[in-house]
Amino acid sequence: MTQDVNWTERPYHRRWLLDQANSLFDFFQQASINPSGGFYELTDDGKPQTWLNGLRQIHVTTRMVHCFSVGSLLGRPGSDEIIDHGLAYIWDKHRDAEFGGYIWSLDNAGPKDTSKQAYGNAFVLLAASSAKVAGRPMADQILADITEVINTRFWEEANGAVTEEFNRDWSPISNYRGQNSNMHLTEALMAAFEATGDRAYLDKAERIADLIINRNARKLGWRVAEHFDSNWVLDEGYRGADMFRPAGTTPGHWLEWARLTLQLWVLGGKKIDWLKEAAQGLFKASIDLGWDRTRGGFYYTLDWQNQPALKQKLWWPVSEAIGAAAFLKAHTGEAYYEEWYRKLWDFAANHLVDIDKGGWHPELSEDLKVGSSLFEGKPDIYHALQACLIPLFPAEGSLTKGIKDSGGRI
Repeated sequence: MTQDVNWTERPYHRRWLLDQANSLFDFFQQASINPSGGFYELTDDGKPQTWLNGLRQIHVTTRMVHCFSVGSLLGRPGSDEIIDHGLAYIWDKHRDAEFGGYIWSLDNAGPKDTSKQAYGNAFVLLAASSAKVAGRPMADQILADITEVINTRFWEEANGAVTEEFNRDWSPISNYRGQNSNMHLTEALMAAFEATGDRAYLDKAERIADLIINRNARKLGWRVAEHFDSNWVLDEGYRGADMFRPAGTTPGHWLEWARLTLQLWVLGGKKIDWLKEAAQGLFKASIDLGWDRTRGGFYYTLDWQNQPALKQKLWWPVSEAIGAAAFLKAHTGEAYYEEWYRKLWDFAANHLVDIDKGGWHPELSEDLKVGSSLFEGKPDIYHALQACLIPLFPAEGSLTKGIKDSGGRI
């Protein structure tokens, strides 16, 4: 396979990607809006999950803001109203006006989970940064506030990463340190750097990547360790909730890091050579160890002997693999990444895209039957939308900045 047959250069494939993105926007745009503020989570057929008493979790709120900032930059009507709706809810409800920081969840009765999670606060930074690129008026005040919160409450200078979780009053919840929150903060820090030009954001992203990937994943054969103690010593025996802190390793996160390390390499002027090496090592390890060679799809988790532990095949690792393959083939020109880019889209189109009801199936069983052991309904738009749009723009940085710099031309 040669570079001159890349799918991303073919007009039909590019139209197909945009059609898929539009179908995701269509599925989520109107049904998700909660008139009382924030956003509904949706059922399998795209209806609001009203029985949850209007539960709003911060990662859902913030990802909607990010994704419709993408929509705004593309020129999708209705996007700005959704961004402003989400930003208002982040500022008025998720933000803790008394103690500072942003709480995890609320429902119609008020605050539900008042913990301050690094994972959720990282997505506030991403939402504010993306909304700033889209030119929305509340973005700057939220960006300034969340930057201070991260710098003064979460960031641990000695380690070059953030601590994980606090109670509402900033008393510590545990000594746990996790890579997942730091990974998404790396994504958000790069977006903030591109939105503001402030190098301090990029410096933090580089330090996190050095800790998680260069100093830990490298010595594990580019497997990304998830769970650590307060001294950043790996805890192989840790087991938390399967949704956010499953035991073992999670190949989907290796794939997210594959794109993020390559993006960080580009934004840093292509000076830190190990970042490009890491991107290639992480992608190959995820394929070699995480991909089901018989049926297709990535196992959700592996144990420390590299055997499948949670055998569900989820939509988001495939989405992240698509974005990583697109970045890697753009920067290496290797046919391997084009081959996998095609194979990943084949799998997504035939097994994950729900052509009957819209959206993507979030979960498949090991034998590729639609399942619901981890997810109820259709999760947020974030992963699948980025899989559709990242290949359409230069592999140089964050999607929002790439769209703005190109004038939205596809």
